[in-house]
Amino acid sequence: MFIEILLFIAGLALLIKGADFFVSGGAGLATRFGVSPGTIGLTVIAFGTSLPEFVVSINALIEGTPGIALGNVIGSNIANIALVLAVCAIVAPAVLSCKGCLMKDPVFSDYVMMLIATAVFLVFAFFTPLGIPAGITFLAVFAAIIYCNWKKGKSNSEKIEVHGYLDYLYIAGGIAGVVIGSRILLISATSIAQTFGIPDYVIGISMVAVGTSLPELATSLVAVLKGQHGISTGNILGSNIFNLLLVLGAGSLITPIAVPYFSEVLIMAGFSVAAILLFTRSKKATRAFGLLLLAAYAIYIYLAFAAI
Repeated sequence: MFIEILLFIAGLALLIKGADFFVSGGAGLATRFGVSPGTIGLTVIAFGTSLPEFVVSINALIEGTPGIALGNVIGSNIANIALVLAVCAIVAPAVLSCKGCLMKDPVFSDYVMMLIATAVFLVFAFFTPLGIPAGITFLAVFAAIIYCNWKKGKSNSEKIEVHGYLDYLYIAGGIAGVVIGSRILLISATSIAQTFGIPDYVIGISMVAVGTSLPELATSLVAVLKGQHGISTGNILGSNIFNLLLVLGAGSLITPIAVPYFSEVLIMAGFSVAAILLFTRSKKATRAFGLLLLAAYAIYIYLAFAAI
């Protein structure tokens, strides 16, 4: 057991560091081509921080443990909203506080796209399992969202560091770290679950989900502290879109994915909708709702283990 725990930590460290390198290289490369920080956050960086979920879930499906794959995606999306976005709202409420019309706020626009992705997944999850029709639909909606976002773009004055040709090395090294780390994480997490008799799905929505959401948390907090609000929020909301539409879309084409607990899907949708409370004109209200979401997430994790 001690070895499995060490492997879990080592795999997690590789995941986080690999995602960090990918984010740095991807953001720098995109900046060189004139892409705005907000768009980078929702696309390039969101993809980079979603690589752990993608690789872990695809490996889990190949290994015949779909519970970890589905639990990882649902758990990660819940964690991104109720943990990562909530923490950002607490630390820097200005990230989400709207100064003008809510419907014209670029961050809220990204949030609406995340809700669309959640709604599409909700419909197909009701008619379990997720098969080829779901996979094709998910990927088509994903492509449409990404296209609309890149075409729309965002204008702001946030600055991103460019590393020259090192950006390519950062991207390659980051992908390698994520792939290797996710493999180690998956093997150790499965072993720990079997030792304690914990269902794969519970491990997926808790240990693995929080672990693969750490890149989003680290990236968003660093972006917040640097004043790069577009990158911070775009990263979180974009990651949820990638998880639902790209990860499960690709996974559904590999093998049918059963949704044994539709109630968990409803909980994820509930957290996603509840995040609208963070978009206020008052920093105090945004921070208060962030604390409320964080408390709700702690209760959710407790109940998940208490139900075993």
